[in-house]
Amino acid sequence: MNTSQAEGEFVDQATKLRRLMRPRHPFARTIAIVSGKGGVGKSNIAVNLSVCLAEKGIRVTLVDLDMGLANADVLMNLQPRYTLAHLLAGVRTLEEICAAGPGGIRFVPGSSGTHGLANVSEFERQNLITQLRKLDDSTDIIVFDCGAGISRNVVSFAQAADRTIVVTTPEPPALTDAYAMVKAVRQSHDRASLSLFVNMANTRAEAEATFHRVSGVARRFLNYSVADGGYMLHDTTVELAVRERRPFVIGYPGSNASACIAAMASAMARTCNGSKPRGSFFRRVAGLFV
Repeated sequence: MNTSQAEGEFVDQATKLRRLMRPRHPFARTIAIVSGKGGVGKSNIAVNLSVCLAEKGIRVTLVDLDMGLANADVLMNLQPRYTLAHLLAGVRTLEEICAAGPGGIRFVPGSSGTHGLANVSEFERQNLITQLRKLDDSTDIIVFDCGAGISRNVVSFAQAADRTIVVTTPEPPALTDAYAMVKAVRQSHDRASLSLFVNMANTRAEAEATFHRVSGVARRFLNYSVADGGYMLHDTTVELAVRERRPFVIGYPGSNASACIAAMASAMARTCNGSKPRGSFFRRVAGLFV
C-alpha cells in the first residue's frame, strides 16, 4: 500500500468515526441561504458551504429551492435527469431526483425555465414538504439554497429554518435588499435566527463596515441584532471555479475564498454539535402556509 492510499483510508476512517460519535437527533438541522436580490453569490456560498460541512463528516443535503433560475447544478457540473419540477408534478419521488454531489454531499436539484415555487398550487407545495421530510432520517444538515427576493415562499422557509444566512455584497442596492429580507423575516416570525454574510468584499474593513451598516439599521428600526455570519473577500479563483463548474473549495483549497468558507463551516459545525434543532423544520414550514 502506498502512502496516498494509507492517508486516504485514514481520512475515510476518521470521517466514519466522527459520524459514529456525533449525537443523533430525530430531526435534521436546517440552514436557509437567502438574499434580497440576485447576483450576490448566494448559490455559490450554499454549494461551497455544503462541501465544507461534508468534509467534516457531516451528512449534508443541499436543496436548490430556486424553481425558476436554479444554477447550483451548474456550479457543480451536474446534469440531473430529474428535478423538483418532477417531484411537484408527482411523477418522481425524492429518492429518484436526488443526485450525488461533489465532496460527498447529496443534492436535490431545482429547475430552470419554470414558473417558480411561488406559482405552485397549495397541493403541490404540501407534497413538496411531505417528500422533503424524508431527509430527516438520512441527513444531519439540510442546506436550502432559496430563490432571491422576499416572496412568501422564500420568507417562510427562512422563518422555519434553524438558521438563516442573508447574503449581501457591499453595493448599496444589495444592502437595501438585504435589510428588506431581514425585515420581512423578523416582522413575520420572532424566533428566526438571522445572520449576515458579506460576499465579494475588497477588504476585511469593507466587510465589517458593510455588516455594521445593515445590523445598525436593523437594531435601530427593528430592535433586532443581526448576527455576524462572516465574509468572503473578492477572489479571482471564485470566478475561475465558476467557469470550470466546480466548487472553489475543491478546485482552489488554498485560496482566500476557501479559507473564509472553511472558517464559516467550522463555526457552524461547532454550533450544530452543541445545540439541538428546534424540532421538525418541515412541520414548522408547513404551518406557515396554512
